[in-house]
Amino acid sequence: MENGSSKGDVPEDANAHLVAIAERMATVKHKILVLSGKGGVGKSTFSAQLSFALAEMDHQVGLLDIDICGPSIPKMLGVEGQDIHQSNLGWSPIYVESNLGVMSIGFMLPNPDDAVIWRGPRKNRLIKQFLKDVDWGEIDYLVVDAPPGTSDEHISIVQYLQATEVDGAIIVTTPQQVSLIDVRKEINFCKKVGVPVLGVVENMSGLRQAFTDLKFVKPGPAGETDATEWAMNYIKEKAPELLSVVACSEVFDSSKGGAEKMCHEMGVPFLGKVPMDPQLCKAAEEGRSCFADQRCSASAPALKSIIDKLIKTK
Repeated sequence: MENGSSKGDVPEDANAHLVAIAERMATVKHKILVLSGKGGVGKSTFSAQLSFALAEMDHQVGLLDIDICGPSIPKMLGVEGQDIHQSNLGWSPIYVESNLGVMSIGFMLPNPDDAVIWRGPRKNRLIKQFLKDVDWGEIDYLVVDAPPGTSDEHISIVQYLQATEVDGAIIVTTPQQVSLIDVRKEINFCKKVGVPVLGVVENMSGLRQAFTDLKFVKPGPAGETDATEWAMNYIKEKAPELLSVVACSEVFDSSKGGAEKMCHEMGVPFLGKVPMDPQLCKAAEEGRSCFADQRCSASAPALKSIIDKLIKTK
């Protein structure tokens, strides 16, 4: 396993480029890092929906994907397969809307299935180039989607942005202890490098699904058979009031207090809970905003409440 620079935490060529990065970032009012201690907690989904929401509030928004080895942002914003263009001002972001631009290594891969097998110094160089060369123009928010953990990419982004007044980091977790253990490390990383923790989001906080979206199966000796149509017809006839309720289930064990208790113990803000919503997963797969219609009725209000809280804080 590579530990990066022999000098430890600081990329070797960082200081030589801080001035150029600071000049580029001078047109960006707010810079927000989105972090997670563990992968698979919905961090990129949150980054994408945060960017959609800010853009729908008429802010000028940029979303920078520095998850070099797992760039999922192009798909989650519906801009896969686009090509980056250069001008005399630098690299031009890919625009989802006129006020929402995206930059990711995903746009640079000849084949989306290609693996990015890079050591730390090469990752650092690309992050530096993203910060120094991408022409965001005058924007209100730059959301930076980082990979999970506290590795080279995190050290680089903090070091390169140290002179540009980063607003802080949002940390995404799930309720169970196996995720919270790593989130504690992430919070301590932020404290050590001087990045304010804007708050923690507990994602996948129980499953919430409209009763009419449920599927039913009937177990039998030969296996399961689909009983959805039969069940729905029976319910319509015998208990139609059930069709308007929402089914809830605790997917992860939160008996030890989850993220809210951890935030209280560590002295950081708790921004709120987002339930696991199959419709939100579908929106991410289709590269669209969960706020555009009423389909994400379980998750969109929770996300909106968290984002409103964040905006008021800032």
